[in-house]
Amino acid sequence: MEVELPYKYRPRLYQEQLWNHFVPDSYKKRAVVIAHRRWGKDLLCVNLAACLSQQRVGTYWHVLPYAKQARAVVWNGKDKNGIAFRDHFHPSLVSHSNENEMRIHQKNDSIWQCIGGDDIDRHVGTNPIGVVLSEWALLDPRVLDYIRPILRENDGWCLMITTIRGKNHAYRSALKAAKLMEKNPNWLYVNQTVEDTKREDGTPVFSKEDLDAEREEGMSEEMIQQEYYNSADAPVQGAYYAKELAACHLEKRVCTIPWEPRLPVNTYWDLGYGDFTVILFVQFHGLEIRVIDRYAASGETMAHYRKKLDEKPYHYGEHYAPWDVEIKDLKSEGKSVYDRARDVGIRFRITPQPKRVEDGIEQVRSIFPRLWFDKVKCERHLEAISGYSKEPIAEKLQPSRIDGEEVEIMYKDKPLHSWHSHDADALRVLAWNVKKEKKKDEKLQEFAEDSYKYV
Repeated sequence: MEVELPYKYRPRLYQEQLWNHFVPDSYKKRAVVIAHRRWGKDLLCVNLAACLSQQRVGTYWHVLPYAKQARAVVWNGKDKNGIAFRDHFHPSLVSHSNENEMRIHQKNDSIWQCIGGDDIDRHVGTNPIGVVLSEWALLDPRVLDYIRPILRENDGWCLMITTIRGKNHAYRSALKAAKLMEKNPNWLYVNQTVEDTKREDGTPVFSKEDLDAEREEGMSEEMIQQEYYNSADAPVQGAYYAKELAACHLEKRVCTIPWEPRLPVNTYWDLGYGDFTVILFVQFHGLEIRVIDRYAASGETMAHYRKKLDEKPYHYGEHYAPWDVEIKDLKSEGKSVYDRARDVGIRFRITPQPKRVEDGIEQVRSIFPRLWFDKVKCERHLEAISGYSKEPIAEKLQPSRIDGEEVEIMYKDKPLHSWHSHDADALRVLAWNVKKEKKKDEKLQEFAEDSYKYV
C-alpha cells in the first residue's frame, strides 16, 4: 500500500526552509531555529520525525525540559484541528505504542519517543539518530553534551528549536549556527518573528490585534519583545534575579577577575545526591564579593571533589555546605556527606536551614550589589541563575488549540526545580554566610586537607 507523508499535515510557507533542510534529504546534520510563540514548532518537528524515521531506521527523540511537559505538550498535544500529534504517524506504519514510556514503535523498527531533559540519564544506551531539542533555551545544556558524541558516531542529526530566553546557551547556539551555515550546508539558522510569519493568503499568523489583546491581558512589553520579536535582551519570564543581573552587567561587574593570591578563597557548595554538585570559589575584598570560579559535576565521590580542589592554585579559607550534609545516608554505612567529606580532608562549615526558600532568595538579592563574577569561569553559573525562576502552574502547561503551542504560563510562589537550581542553591549558601568571611590577617589553608598547611 502506498502511503503519503507527511500525513494530515503540510508545512506552512514560512516553515518550508526548515522542512526542506531535512526532507527529503535527511543527511543534513544541524539546525537552530529561534521562533516566536505559536510558530508551530513542536507540530512541525513531530512530522519531520514521522517522515525521516521512514527514510532511515533508528531511534528518534523529541526532548523537552521536563518529562511532564513532554507528555502535556507533545505526547498528549493536539493541533488546531484537534488531531493528536501522535496521529501524524500514519496508522499503517505504526506497530504499537507505549503510553508509559511515551514511545511509538513503527513496523520498520524505527522508534519515536518523547523525553524530558530532567530524565535523560534513564535513556542511556538507546543511541538516537535524530533528536529534536524543543524549548532549547530552557533545556539543561548538558543534554546536548550527552547526545553530541552519540550523533557523531551514528551520523545523526539534531534540531534545536526554541523561543528566545535571554543570552544563554540557546542564544550562543544561534550565533554559532548563523556563522557556520555561511560555509557549511549541513547547518541551518532560522530566526523568525511575528513580522516574518504569514499564511499563504498573506495574513499574519499572529496579528496586531492579537498583540494588543496580550497587552490588555497584562503581558509586559518586555515579554512581548521576547516571545514575539525574539529579543534576547528581555528578562526571563518568572526569573528571580533578572533585575539584579541586569544591573550587574550594566555596572560591568561581569568581567575578568584575577585570582588574588593574598586573599583566601572560600568555597560554597550545593551537593547533589545522585544529582548535580556545584562549587563556587569566592574571594572577599572590602565590600566586594568576587565569584572567581565555578566547578560542577554529577555522580562523583567526595574524593573526586577533593582532587579538583587541590588541582587549583587557590589557598583556601573555609568550605561551606548546606544544612542537609549532616543527614546520615543508610546506603553509605550510615555516614553523612559531612562525614565522607571529612574522610578526604574537606572540613565543611554548616549553613543553617532557612525557614523559607524565599528568605534565602531575598538574602541573595541583598548581596547582589556587592557581587562580581568572572565572565569566563562563571559563564555557566550566570546562565543558570539567570534562568532560575518560579514554578509554572502545571495545568497551564496544557497545549492550547492554536498549533499545539502552550498557553501563557502562570507561576507559583516557589522555585522550579531544574538544572538552574543547583547554582542558585550554591549562591544561596554564599549569601547566608557572607558575614563569615575571613579577616585579611588570618593564615590561609593551602590545600583542602584536614590538617592546615600554613603559607
